Amino acid sequence: MTRAMRKNDFPVSQVRRYLEPGPIVLVSSKWQGKTNIMTLGWHTILEFSPSLVGLMISGGNHSFDMIRSSRECVINLPTTAMTDTVVKIGNTTGAEIDKFVEFGLTADVAQEVAAPMICECHASFECRLHEDALVDRYNFFIFEVVKAHVAGSPKHPETLHYTGDGVFMVSGKIISRRSLFKPEMLG
Repeated sequence: MTRAMRKNDFPVSQVRRYLEPGPIVLVSSKWQGKTNIMTLGWHTILEFSPSLVGLMISGGNHSFDMIRSSRECVINLPTTAMTDTVVKIGNTTGAEIDKFVEFGLTADVAQEVAAPMICECHASFECRLHEDALVDRYNFFIFEVVKAHVAGSPKHPETLHYTGDGVFMVSGKIISRRSLFKPEMLG
């Protein structure tokens, strides 16, 4: 049985350290012949079919206007092997440099969107804008994943989860409870 835990007050501005929705991703975009990559941790799955993903992209980010104008992007999943590159991408602006060149990444042609995939990432999800009603107020884009590409192995890669202040947690340890799982209870 699990023990009750004693809890202390915690700054509400820091709750993201516990509630970040998923792994850090690299979002690639293309608009008017230029490409860019941004590091992003604010995303969430919204629906299974169609496959909808919400991204919160700061209006001050160079990628914001590119993605808003093109209405598409690729969500790329880096592994822990790319940690330093992920941080460096997040600390630079594509308005001043070509991030593919600067960080030695390989752009690959996507099948459904103009934005490039990043070859060095474990997975790439091609996305088209599904809904933009929350962009003006919250910088929240809702995308539909229209094509998915995932490396064959490892099946469960080690990914980065940002906890703030330049600190990451690593996922990758698998705990299976399939014997307890009831698919009909989804939702």
